[in-house]
Amino acid sequence: MKKLALVTGANKGIGFETAKQLAAHNIKVLLGARNEIEGKKAEAALREASLDVIFVKLDISNPADIDNVRKYIESEYGVLDILINNAAVFLDGVWFGNNTETVPVQTLRDTFDINYFGTVELTQALLPAIRKSKAGRIVNISSLSGSFGVHLDKEHWLYALKPYAYSASKTALNQFTVFLANALDASKIKVNAVSPGWVQTSIGSDQAPLTPEEGAKSGVAMALIDENGPTGTFSQSDEFLPW
Repeated sequence: MKKLALVTGANKGIGFETAKQLAAHNIKVLLGARNEIEGKKAEAALREASLDVIFVKLDISNPADIDNVRKYIESEYGVLDILINNAAVFLDGVWFGNNTETVPVQTLRDTFDINYFGTVELTQALLPAIRKSKAGRIVNISSLSGSFGVHLDKEHWLYALKPYAYSASKTALNQFTVFLANALDASKIKVNAVSPGWVQTSIGSDQAPLTPEEGAKSGVAMALIDENGPTGTFSQSDEFLPW
């Protein structure tokens, strides 16, 4: 049987390209998206390219959607081999500067609901299905903006960019990666975080140097690692990043 993958936020950008690249490796991909119209449009585009994808309605901030996807996977497939936690929002408004003193608490809450809490809730819900895989893989799409090391390095190009809500949510996601990898260390499941880089998406803007196709490659590569691959790491394009 084919491996089964779920990609969240897969109707556009990095998520869409991730689904496309995984399906090109003969993997059946569940294309998660909260917008049904956009999700079905993405599904149709990939099916037109003869790729095995299925749209599933999934707003990771909605517990009912998470439960529906869990039940669907358990009833139709019984196992999930790959989970790509890609869905994310950027609500700070500006990238440049440091908005820690002014960012509204509601912006923090709304950001964490998707970038952290929803991701954790979905992952926990799907762990029983991932445990049934012969080689479960969980890949959290993080950001270099979540790195303490980068934000402490005045020589780094990202040092001047400190959007607090987004960065803090990705830092929290990184810790979830480390702790979950530790909790699952005795299993065959590998958990890693990747930074796609600065990508031409609704978050990264059209000024970014990388295309979504290029940005998706790091996450796809980590999803396809074998039993000798790493767990509990943070990387981009095979280069480990500072936490």
